[in-house]
Amino acid sequence: MFRASGILKLAALILAFLLAVFLAFQLLEINVEFKLGSMMSRSLPVNEAQTKPAVHKCGLSKACPPGHFAFKLASGAASVVGPRMCLEDKLLMSGVKNNVGRGINIALINGKTGELLKTAFYDMWAGDVAPLIKFLKEIEDGTVVMMASFDDPASKLNDEARKLIADLGSTAIANLGFRDNWIFVGGKGIKTKSPFEQHIKNSADTNKYEGWPEVLEMEGCVPQRQD
Repeated sequence: MFRASGILKLAALILAFLLAVFLAFQLLEINVEFKLGSMMSRSLPVNEAQTKPAVHKCGLSKACPPGHFAFKLASGAASVVGPRMCLEDKLLMSGVKNNVGRGINIALINGKTGELLKTAFYDMWAGDVAPLIKFLKEIEDGTVVMMASFDDPASKLNDEARKLIADLGSTAIANLGFRDNWIFVGGKGIKTKSPFEQHIKNSADTNKYEGWPEVLEMEGCVPQRQD
């Protein structure tokens, strides 16, 4: 009887020991998995959905290389929303700044420093082309010139004004017509035609708005003047 009870106690002790060992290993395994999971979560790249996109100057899709100015501009929308110009993350002209108007909107920038020199707009529907011609003739060499249309940029343009703008690097100015949309970045003293220009004709067949074509938008990197 004594032996039987002793054997039962011994069996119970062995079972308890094995159970304790099993639980210990289970806890150890859980702990190891947790630590490994934590380490892996720290070492793995952050999920793309949680990664914030890089923010570049003026909201450009990519950063400009050294020695370049980042710009972004948009033409006006019909006769309702004015054009918008940004350079190096600085808003130069917009309806919010209350410095845009019907016709051709112009911003002049120092080609070396990127400093805004002057803004102006000239009404080419009801205004006079003479003030625009005077303004264009006074632009100094090395100046970056940004232009954007709003409503009608062309009705009062004459050959002299078109040539002065063409000398800044524009090719589309020769064919700019009534209520066309047009955006352009050039420079005084430029030796070649500018690659920064967009033009869309006012056409009843393709107009997005009644009587006006769609808004034009453009971004890019203007080389900084080095000399």
